[in-house]
Amino acid sequence: MSDPESVGHQLRRWRRQRNLSQLDLAIRADISTRHVSFVETGRTIPSSGMVLRLAEHLNVPPQGRNRLLVAAGHAPIFRSRPPDDPDFERVRAALRRILRAHEPYPAAALDHRWNVLLANTGFDILLEQADPDLLRAPINLMRLGFHPKGLAPRIRNLAQVRAHLLPRLHRQAAQTGDRRLHELYEELRSYGPHEEPQPPDLSDIALPIRLDHCGVELCFVNTITTFGAAFDVTLDDIAIETYLPADDATAQHCHQLARAHASAGTHSGTPTRTAIGGLPDHM
Repeated sequence: MSDPESVGHQLRRWRRQRNLSQLDLAIRADISTRHVSFVETGRTIPSSGMVLRLAEHLNVPPQGRNRLLVAAGHAPIFRSRPPDDPDFERVRAALRRILRAHEPYPAAALDHRWNVLLANTGFDILLEQADPDLLRAPINLMRLGFHPKGLAPRIRNLAQVRAHLLPRLHRQAAQTGDRRLHELYEELRSYGPHEEPQPPDLSDIALPIRLDHCGVELCFVNTITTFGAAFDVTLDDIAIETYLPADDATAQHCHQLARAHASAGTHSGTPTRTAIGGLPDHM
């Protein structure tokens, strides 16, 4: 039996998560089933090229590929730096520009566990009235959205949104094998409501998020942007979550809020509200 951290054990875990047999993987990678078996049981130590070949056909993310390479006795090939590393300033600057471009609509940079790393001022719409405990670093967007003391009471189609996002979180946890994502999924699943959601309106281009803000119903559609050719593991794990207006009334409301804040000097000089790894000083 291979050690839980051995390259063979990790490859077997990834193969099972992808619902592949050893024969399936062997055919995809154009190697023998016997070779796959020998690697998984530790009878053969794969070369770095073989590790990357198998990882490619198993759709293993860069961070996982680094772990496989190290377990097989090879050097990792993807850079991995903490988000607060000074050399990561160019990435932070790029993220700030992207988030600023989405003003006055809410947008945030998230890590792979849905923790908010950086957010623009429009993101305030999602934070208002939330329990202060939910706004402590790191803010978890999934928890903020579904917690009874978070955004949930303000989402008018909460059952629909839950029915869409919770299965997505469950698939992510299963595909990555991330224990913390599994724990987050189990936590969020315990929150209400548990009634059957209304079927979506097929005239919509995407599932809308209907949100109450100061007595006004806003309607957003959600988009996610990822970096398609990242060579840095940290950047590969970052996604931009945006909330775009689904109707003119929502767009007008967001612009009115931005003008009001600008007039009051609320966000003067603060185009983004968080720093990677932290939260706004005033929260």
